[in-house]
Amino acid sequence: MPTPHYGQPRYRAIADELRRRIESGVIQPGSLLPAESALTAEFRAARGTVRQAIAALREAGLVATEHGRGTYATTPEHMRVLDENSETDTQQRQVAADEELAALFAVEVGTVLMEQQSIARTNGTVRTVVRTYRPLPPEREQFATSLRMSRKL
Repeated sequence: MPTPHYGQPRYRAIADELRRRIESGVIQPGSLLPAESALTAEFRAARGTVRQAIAALREAGLVATEHGRGTYATTPEHMRVLDENSETDTQQRQVAADEELAALFAVEVGTVLMEQQSIARTNGTVRTVVRTYRPLPPEREQFATSLRMSRKL
């Protein structure tokens, strides 16, 4: 039985707080949620409790989880434009980290990152452009590094 927190299960209180952060814009759409370890420390809760909270947010459509990327906030339903005149194009490419990205990811300038760009249009007019960056998985980073080295030869 979950430990009640002011009349509700602890995971629900955590989910409600994260929901508030997402809906208020503190956690922006596309932004990663803090790591489970950070959430367990912040909320002083067990990892299983934090996972239940994230699962509740996932069921509500507020977050999505991708293997190797983590859990990130999705666009809230009330902000989505769902009509036949809307389209979203998403592209991915590998880019070299500039000084700003290198500092954010704590990597060397030039480290290969994955950039994902989504462009949303309504009636052909661009509504939003969202770019997200993430480090490559270690095995892909090793391949990218060896590829760069062979090009220098």
